[in-house]
Amino acid sequence: MKIRNFFFLVILLLFAVSCNNSGIETTEILWDEWGVPHIYAPTYEELFYAQGWAHMESHGNLILRLYGEARGRAAEYWGGEHLEQDRFIHTMNVPKRAAEWYEQKNETYRSYLDAFVEGINTYAEQHPEKLSNDIKMVLPVEATDILAHVQRAFHLSFIIPPGTLPRARQHLAAASNAWAIAPERTTTGNAMLLSDPHLPWDESLFRFYELHLITPDVELYGATLVGLPGIILGFNSDLAWTHTVNTHDGTDIFELTLEENGYEFEGEVRRFEERTETINVRDNDGDLRDETVTILESVHGPVIAQDDDKAIAIRVVGFDSPGMFEQWWRMGTARNLEQFEDALRMMKIPMLTVMYVDRAGNIMHLFNGHVPIRSGGNWNEWRQILPGNTSENIWVDIHPYEDLPRVVDPPTGWLQNANDPPWTTTIPYEIDPGDYPPYMAPHYMDLRAQQSARLLKENDSLTFEEMVELKHTTYIEATGRMFDDLFDAIEEYGDESAVRAGEVLRNWDRTTGAESRGAVLFVQWAMQFQLWNNFEVFWDPDEPLETPRGLQNHQRAVEVLSQVARDIESRYGSLDVRWGDVYRVRIGEYDFPAQGGPGHLGIFHVLGFDRDPDDENRYIASFGESFIAAVEFSDPVQAKVLTAYGNATQPHLPHRGDQLELFANRQLRDAFLTRESIERSVVNRTDFE
Repeated sequence: MKIRNFFFLVILLLFAVSCNNSGIETTEILWDEWGVPHIYAPTYEELFYAQGWAHMESHGNLILRLYGEARGRAAEYWGGEHLEQDRFIHTMNVPKRAAEWYEQKNETYRSYLDAFVEGINTYAEQHPEKLSNDIKMVLPVEATDILAHVQRAFHLSFIIPPGTLPRARQHLAAASNAWAIAPERTTTGNAMLLSDPHLPWDESLFRFYELHLITPDVELYGATLVGLPGIILGFNSDLAWTHTVNTHDGTDIFELTLEENGYEFEGEVRRFEERTETINVRDNDGDLRDETVTILESVHGPVIAQDDDKAIAIRVVGFDSPGMFEQWWRMGTARNLEQFEDALRMMKIPMLTVMYVDRAGNIMHLFNGHVPIRSGGNWNEWRQILPGNTSENIWVDIHPYEDLPRVVDPPTGWLQNANDPPWTTTIPYEIDPGDYPPYMAPHYMDLRAQQSARLLKENDSLTFEEMVELKHTTYIEATGRMFDDLFDAIEEYGDESAVRAGEVLRNWDRTTGAESRGAVLFVQWAMQFQLWNNFEVFWDPDEPLETPRGLQNHQRAVEVLSQVARDIESRYGSLDVRWGDVYRVRIGEYDFPAQGGPGHLGIFHVLGFDRDPDDENRYIASFGESFIAAVEFSDPVQAKVLTAYGNATQPHLPHRGDQLELFANRQLRDAFLTRESIERSVVNRTDFE
């Protein structure tokens, strides 16, 4: 054994001996008042077993439904309305690839997946009364179900961008905010991280699950998606990380010209490779029938649509990368920047920005992902439908870690990402887009990202509490860019309705706070007018925080304002109706005024809404801030968290929506990190023999 390795093992041993959790001898779950499982286990296998158990206790019905869908057998279990979804799962070869991934895993991590699945199945055997009868046919669960589930959640939903596929096959809207603040920008001299992902609030693939994992040598707090083991964004005592959906292009769409039972390619006719899948479909009377699906494979990838003479094929990165869970585990168990980057160099997570902070004061932003090495062109060109008759458009390799845009410890002392490209992670710029291939990422900065950067740029010495307060900002950045033009236009073109609307907007505080009067009018006008397409001056990289600005087509802007004003008065009886009377956050019996709104208008505290099915004049939050974590590397580490919609979906638990009032009041709660604080909050225990 090399001397270096020997001393490394000695250090690990000393750490384990000196760790506060070194006395863990049995596996147990302490459930706190918010339904968060604090899992203590003496070994990793037992830790993963208990995680499987915890996932089932909190989300058993949802997990089994998601696994059944990932198998491509939803139509067999729950009826023909799921057939289209099953076809797509099989077209993308998800079940077969899951089996291949399992065989490719190293023995150690395969044992962790097996333990996780054993926890799921044992829970189901011991607590069948807690599971709905209509999902029990999915049992028993296998490790391949997890690997199929992660493909569906990431590759088929995040990597394939919204709008690429027919709506029946894709339902994801995703956004996020992330801050990394260096010690020189805080009053305490401690680095801080804000983790604020935005995902759908429905009970679906994208539901976050908050948990705390403790072994003699590992302690991790954070969240994963329901049904996925480990933690995908979180912190330990030395470092913290989060993800945002980045402007990553890992999907290409090709148009093929059909010819003689094949397609044109390089001046010849190339035959498709064919495979067939049989899908069982349950009819309304409960009988099963067979549906045979023929899947065509081109050199570009599988065919997802076709007509008489054309076909559409899709090529997606990451399907040859089965090590996502291993990489997240190594990221979470790293102790410093060097170890964390060693984990990142595995390159198994096929997309997502990484924002990082550690106790030593390092901050980092990585534009992470499998970026194809392309033949040329820019980002926008590769987002179009590509001709499929040439090999020039078919990428084979991806850029290595060293090629990816990355910023560490910038002079500004802060990094941000709000789903903007990597170039604007800090202002002034630290990385030049010209140093990278034009297809790496686009170059723009939307209004939410600008507000994100402005909040950090203008606050050069933050307390932890101030960071949390800024995170909840509901100011609408767009208003400061065009209100003067709008008011001038009202004076020139406004009728009585527009003039009265202008007075409401002049007196408004320009926020989407619950009590704000004027936000309903402005947001509904901005949506109908499509404000983001109607600025006079578009975004300029030389003025990244001052553009876009101004207003084009003044007369049309006033006409739309007048129409919206009359509609609002008709529906609500007042032009200055309160934001929280119209826009609500509601889960079950919990119902509160909303604060926050659509991010594309420059609101940092993001919520998206759907019309209330019971009241066409109200809107209910359906998307936005989900699992929130604010972390400071004080001694000991300080963290405030919130899982906005609650940490359980099972009907026998009280946690569906129990954190919503805190969310509505723009508050976070303390994360229970010590055994003492956990014990004070415990409402239930699960002990394992």
